[in-house]
Amino acid sequence: MSTFDRSMVRVFRFVRCGFDAGTGVAQLVYAFDDGPELVETVTLPGAPFALDGERTAAAERALQLLHLVAGVSYYKAAVPPEIRIDGDGIDAATATLLEDVYVHGLGEFAYRNGLDLHGRIRFPAIAPPVPPAGGRGGGVSVAPESHPSALRAPSTREGRNAPPSGGRAAPLGLRERALVAIGGGKDSLVSIEALRALGVEQTVTWIGGSQLIRACAGRTGLPTLNIGRQLAPELFEYNRQGAWNGHIPVTAVNSAILAFAAAVLGYDQVVFSNERSASYGSVILASDGSVTGEVNHQWSKGWAFERAFAAHLRSHVAADLSYYSLLRPLSELAVARQFAKTDQYDAHFSSCNRNFHLLGERPVNRWCGVCPKCHFVFLALAPFMPKPRLVGIFGRNLLDDPAQVGGYDALLEYRDHKPFECVGEGRESRAAMAALAVRPEWREDAIVARFAREIAPQLGAGEVDVEALLTVDEEHGIPAPLWERLRARFAA
Repeated sequence: MSTFDRSMVRVFRFVRCGFDAGTGVAQLVYAFDDGPELVETVTLPGAPFALDGERTAAAERALQLLHLVAGVSYYKAAVPPEIRIDGDGIDAATATLLEDVYVHGLGEFAYRNGLDLHGRIRFPAIAPPVPPAGGRGGGVSVAPESHPSALRAPSTREGRNAPPSGGRAAPLGLRERALVAIGGGKDSLVSIEALRALGVEQTVTWIGGSQLIRACAGRTGLPTLNIGRQLAPELFEYNRQGAWNGHIPVTAVNSAILAFAAAVLGYDQVVFSNERSASYGSVILASDGSVTGEVNHQWSKGWAFERAFAAHLRSHVAADLSYYSLLRPLSELAVARQFAKTDQYDAHFSSCNRNFHLLGERPVNRWCGVCPKCHFVFLALAPFMPKPRLVGIFGRNLLDDPAQVGGYDALLEYRDHKPFECVGEGRESRAAMAALAVRPEWREDAIVARFAREIAPQLGAGEVDVEALLTVDEEHGIPAPLWERLRARFAA
């Protein structure tokens, strides 16, 4: 394998992509300069797939969008000054979406590596001509040209991922069924049970080989879909040779994978479980205490991404393909309250990020007890669960361990910024801790007692009001007919 020198790379290329409906395998091909091709594969179970003309075109457009979004995993290795899309180009709307995903989605990556991506990332856009009648979106297939099930390049010169006929995508008459992303944590389980209660047909879906997620999905008793994703192996070698590395907007990539799967399967909904707290990042302070900026570890879980991505799917893939987060109207504390209403997943769920790693899973214990996710989930559930039940889930009482003070200070945004993790806002942690400080079963625990003694006296009344954080927001993308039935459930 050739030596990788990130400083010498000038161009990141989107080479081609394609899907073989006979095998269910999609290939996404990238390259740096004229270097070796980097081939990622995404595998949909259930092949062969029978696609009609319109759905073939929609699946192709969804695949092209996935190709462009998933490229962020490779682009970050060198952050070269030029991005090139081989073959047909993309329209301005797609370029705008991608620049947002790359700039904001790589915000933590840029911060940790001392990089400034603003103004550096530019996706080349073309103004697509109106194609001939019956033309469909562009793209290049990596499947053999002789294979009857391959998505092939069209004869039209329409730009890649441009809306059909230069306008809005048409409805495809998709089946009313939701692909619901499951990550093994409390949030997706709240969504799954809410949809079940409302009679929405759903397939519980995850990407990769996590046995923990598989067990959790199996516990739901619902149909499941495990999508395979294999990154180009060269990327790991590049990392060993000094490539830039760090956090990527993985929810954006997973969203694009599920949108592609929905187009192939003919389902009309892709559902995630991102709450409103995901829209708020970590406030970065200078040494003198002044605010220097905000970095959102979970930007692609936020409302800005959800709204933009959903609109793009409707305009560029299929007008009747919905993408939304079922938990957007709720805070993390409100989600925790919903989860606490049932104990059927107590022995199966885990939100501990140390159990999930790119190169493998470490499921020896479902909760490590020392990471920010463990800290926050324990704290968020504590106001809504009997103490013995919560301690039984985690195997110990995290709030009675003085060694955890630093971790909880970060959650409280006390002398530290919020961790770069998918955790709630600082005000949620402060309100939850304040609620525990007045409860006899919690107030003597070491971290709760310290909070009451040192931190609570510095807070105003608005900082300790849990009830104010349990309100249901009206800013969301949930389809109106579903929301009318869901609102009452979430308010209870």
